[in-house]
Amino acid sequence: MKKLMWSISFISLIGTAVAIQFIPERVPMHYDAVGNVTRWGSKNENLIFPILILFMSFIWTICIGYYEKKALKSTDEKECAEAKSNARVISYVGVGMATMFTVLQGFILLGEYKGAILGAAKQVVDIGKVSVIMMGVLFIWLGNVMPKTRINGTVGVRVSWSMYNDTTWRKSNHFGGVTFIIAGVLSIITALLMKSSFVATMLSVGYICLAGVASFAYAYKVYKDEKKEN
Repeated sequence: MKKLMWSISFISLIGTAVAIQFIPERVPMHYDAVGNVTRWGSKNENLIFPILILFMSFIWTICIGYYEKKALKSTDEKECAEAKSNARVISYVGVGMATMFTVLQGFILLGEYKGAILGAAKQVVDIGKVSVIMMGVLFIWLGNVMPKTRINGTVGVRVSWSMYNDTTWRKSNHFGGVTFIIAGVLSIITALLMKSSFVATMLSVGYICLAGVASFAYAYKVYKDEKKEN
């Protein structure tokens, strides 16, 4: 999965480097909340985002390597299995995020190309809506990944209540995964139905905040239940 994550990340950089050869020198680079172009800039600025994607993949690689080394060094079978599981799950997260941002970069380039050719005063491709849809897809992806994690400090519902023991972690992250999937589905539906990408973005942020609050509340509940049983 690490190789896939890096491949996708380099596709973003290489694809952007190729695409800007066919884009006018000056392109719309920034928009206000209603989609009006507020700044034009050099097409070469588009290389910044792919570099950030590569940096993000580098950070995920460090996290994956930590758990892989932990699995190799561990003499405890349970701890070794947990480390291997977390390394695999973090790889999935890295692939999901690299894919999301690479697709988003493609739409950004398309919007800049069309906007530059037309000399548009407003955005031609609604990047805000595309971002919300991609965030929704990422939430769904993460929601499916979270129940597969073992106790760790990198991915999942990571509060003291959920990390109390394996049971509280498993229940908290299963519930958290469901709430993230719901937030993702609602985000996609909202982006498709709402005319304003700004409102869609705010609602999407609200959905994920509610999912987080619900997950923490449920983690506290299962923690209290577990404490009573013990």
